[in-house]
Amino acid sequence: MPSFDTVCDPDMVEVRNAVDNAAKEIGTRFDFKGTSAAIELKDKEITLLGDAEFQLQQVEDILRGKLTKRGVDVRFLDKGSVQKIGGDKVKQVVKVKSGIASEDSKKIQKLVKESKLKVQAAIQGEAVRVTGAKRDDLQAVMALLKKEMTELPLSFDNFRD
Repeated sequence: MPSFDTVCDPDMVEVRNAVDNAAKEIGTRFDFKGTSAAIELKDKEITLLGDAEFQLQQVEDILRGKLTKRGVDVRFLDKGSVQKIGGDKVKQVVKVKSGIASEDSKKIQKLVKESKLKVQAAIQGEAVRVTGAKRDDLQAVMALLKKEMTELPLSFDNFRD
């Protein structure tokens, strides 16, 4: 039976490259000279450091630009709150989302059921597997999910015929 998996996984190699490029640009930009502006990546968390919230916003703009250039969807970023870390310095932790949350996977499953196509959607961990008899139905489901689930950067893996 033809099937595919609906997943939400960023390319972490490209994310690391984008963070490294952003750090390089922050180090060479004139408006950041002598400030504590910095960016670093640990596991799936990007930490933005700066002297003020305004500077954090600038660092985030640089990061978003670098991610976009590398083809990584910025919807993977989940911004945390701005925290003061002694003196006049602030930091912000940005998590890189991966996997589909359970409520989102239930929403995908419900959407597939309501589409009246002859396919089944099954939640498997952090992915949703869609199976059906016809390849055309599966492609219709892909188009439907891309159109309806705009808040998630979905991708489709493991297409089997």
